[in-house]
Amino acid sequence: MNRRIRFWAIIVAVCGTASLLAQVAFGGVSWHTPWQRIASGTFSSFMFSLCCSTLCIVTLPWLAPKILRRFAAPFSWVIITGLLAVLAAAGSLIAMLIFSMMGLVPARAILSVWMGEPLKVSVISTLLFGMFFTVVGQLRARLDAAKLALRTKERDEAEARRLAAEAQLASIESRVQPHFLFNTLNSIAALVHDDPTGAERMTAQLASLMRSSLDSTSKPLVSLEEELRVVAAYLDIERVRFVNRLRYTIDVEEEVRMVHVPRLAVQTIVENSVKYAVSPRREGGSIAVRAGAHNGRVEIAVEDDGPGFDPLTASPGHGLALVRERLAMTLGSDAALRVDSRPGQSRVAISLPRGTTPGP
Repeated sequence: MNRRIRFWAIIVAVCGTASLLAQVAFGGVSWHTPWQRIASGTFSSFMFSLCCSTLCIVTLPWLAPKILRRFAAPFSWVIITGLLAVLAAAGSLIAMLIFSMMGLVPARAILSVWMGEPLKVSVISTLLFGMFFTVVGQLRARLDAAKLALRTKERDEAEARRLAAEAQLASIESRVQPHFLFNTLNSIAALVHDDPTGAERMTAQLASLMRSSLDSTSKPLVSLEEELRVVAAYLDIERVRFVNRLRYTIDVEEEVRMVHVPRLAVQTIVENSVKYAVSPRREGGSIAVRAGAHNGRVEIAVEDDGPGFDPLTASPGHGLALVRERLAMTLGSDAALRVDSRPGQSRVAISLPRGTTPGP
């Protein structure tokens, strides 16, 4: 309601100002003109302007779009021009009736006075301003439609990017989980004949690990504490196969246990160390998982004492490449993977913001 009052107050103010300026510009007004004449002429112009403007404001926004949609140019603009002329005539006639009710114009002289200067000026003024504001209104409507189409396109593109990202992440996950599962099944198969008890224990551990993993399939991010449970279960499974050849420690600061990481990211790095630092060596190897906070960021590092490797030669399907892709898909540029490897010591570290939380 307040907006409508403000709108019509602005219309009245514009009509009044325009009428006064018209008297100054075209009414022969000077410093010596009596104020009564100025007031009378301004009021007369104001009433004609207000009546014509009101009819146009009420009618044009409703009729003009329909005319433009139904009829092709220039015929549509011919119709709008005729409509403006009719509105101008009607508005000026209404003003004359108001003057008559106020006693300013005799009733018998309404038509004769109206068909002279008032009608001509009203039609010309209404055509000029009506056509201008109609064109401006159409351009604004097209601009609004273009903005809406652009926003819709941007929204659709963003949704398409999101769906593509989710599909890519699902593809990456589908490569990680079977990789771990097949390795573990191969380990169980190797123990079936030589160590049935160990194979049975490993099968139970695998069942527990897979249950925990499957419960979290809907979440691309999990807490570090939950990820470390998966890592510990995985290492316990592998230690059944390697016995004393696999030595590991997990040292994580309590304050960073609730930071969120891509699911199976740390486990994949640990699996990579088992594969290259422990499995091919008769003496086995040591793996250390450490995590702590520094300068507002959290660093999760996996270290081993294996022979080292060249990270530049890693294939796209390599475990570290999968982790890097998972970091990019879930955390974007906020996270980074750093690799420092040389004979006797390899270190793979995930760096991410301390406040990382799971998405919706």
